[in-house]
Order: sequence, then C-alpha cells, then structure tokens
Amino acid sequence: MGSNGGRTSNDEIDLRYINEYPEHKRYLDPFLIDKYEVTNANYKRFINDSGYDEPPTWTATGYNIRLETLRNVTIGELRSISDELFRLDVDTTQLGREELMNQMQSRQREHDKLPVTVVTWYDAFTYCAWAGKRLPTELEWEKTARGPEGREYPWGVEWGGEKTNTGEQGDGDVAVVPVGTYPHDVSYYGVHDMAGNVSEWVEDWYEAYPGASGATWVSEFYNKVHKVARGGGAAIGHNIQSTFFRGARRAHYDPFAAGTDLGFRCARAF
Repeated sequence: MGSNGGRTSNDEIDLRYINEYPEHKRYLDPFLIDKYEVTNANYKRFINDSGYDEPPTWTATGYNIRLETLRNVTIGELRSISDELFRLDVDTTQLGREELMNQMQSRQREHDKLPVTVVTWYDAFTYCAWAGKRLPTELEWEKTARGPEGREYPWGVEWGGEKTNTGEQGDGDVAVVPVGTYPHDVSYYGVHDMAGNVSEWVEDWYEAYPGASGATWVSEFYNKVHKVARGGGAAIGHNIQSTFFRGARRAHYDPFAAGTDLGFRCARAF
C-alpha cells in the first residue's frame, strides 16, 4: 500500500506523492465491493424509500422532476422546462407535448446511468447503510484498484489517458460519463472506473500512514478533520496528469464537502 514515489537523494518528497509515503505492507480480511460506482438511479431508489434529501444538482438539471406532473402544465411552460432544465439539443418550439415528454424521459434515463455526485461523506455513509453495506476502507479500495501485483493503474503499469475518463472528453460542464463506459478502466478483480470518472469517498479519516514519521509533512487536516477520497475525478479544470489517476493516490476533504466529480461505491464483509 502507498508508494515511495517522488523521494530524492536528499530525503525530500514530491508533494504530488506525499500523502502516499511510505510504501508498506498491509493485510486485510476478504470483502466484497461494488463493481460500479453508485448511480443516480441507485440513489434515487434510496431517496424514494427513505425520504432522504436529494443532491442539489438534481433540481438544476430536472432530474428530480416526476414527468407525470408535467402533463398538467401548459405547452409553453413545458418548453421552458425542457430548455432551461433538461437543455434539450433541439428546437423545442417545433415539438408537441408528447415529443417533448419523450425527449425529457430519454434525458432522465441518460442521467440514471451517471454516478451520483455532489454527495457528502455522510450522504455516502447513509446510503451504504440503507443498502446493507458500508463504505470501503482505504486499504480495501487500494487493493481492489491495484490488484495482487500493486499496479500503478487499474489496467497495468503504463499510463494511457484514453483508457479512463479524465474529463478532457467532456462537453461543457458535463464531464462524468455513465459507469462502465471505459472498458479498459477495469481492475484485476473486474471492478470498473477506479482510475477516473469520479473520485470516491472511503471510510477512513485522513491520517499519515504508519512509518511516515520520518517525513517532514504534518497536515493540519489530520486527527479526524478530513475524510479520504480515492481515485481520479473528471472535473474540467483539473491539471490532467497521470499522477492524478494512480491507484495509490490519496485525496482528502471535509466530510461535509460535495463535488461534481466526487461520488462513492459500497463494500461489505465477505
């Protein structure tokens, strides 16, 4: 687990790797982990069952709208909704009610397959508990991503930007893609999207690895301040570089934070 990447002869550490130091061996019990990131459709079932709050972006995109309620609005209002919320790539003034409804339903089905985002660590924790699971630990996540050989990337040693969703392929602010879109972003164990698409919350508080006492880095976010997220995201504006999508890379955020390329998957004991 972890890496010694970036260390120099002067015992300095490249800051891109500092959270990963030192490389060390860990042992873990058998576990099961979701093959894909939790999707909007998964999360919507949770919301409908529990009454939990939906992600705020759902309102902005119309994903939270029950289409049957739109049958009672005027055709003008329907066209405004299809333009402003669903952002249909058509001239809506040329479409009748049924055509508009069909297009909006199609757009919602597209969003069903996207990983749920703009969820806090507590949202992710609550969903996994509802599903009879839990968040994976850092160790479980990294084991799944790197396999028995400790691969640099889920697919192997060499970087390949076309193998995962780096966000560069996004259109405007739509960077994430349906889970399982990239057939090469699959780990040794058959788990998808661990290099890119969305970063993922894991169980652990952000702390230094055992044996890191010799490093000069001590973070103000240790001691149960931030939670860890693993895997590369796909938000436009990231400095796209191979280090961001490596299996050993760690990120950390306030557990109440939420991002447009931050989601999660669940795990449970075997």
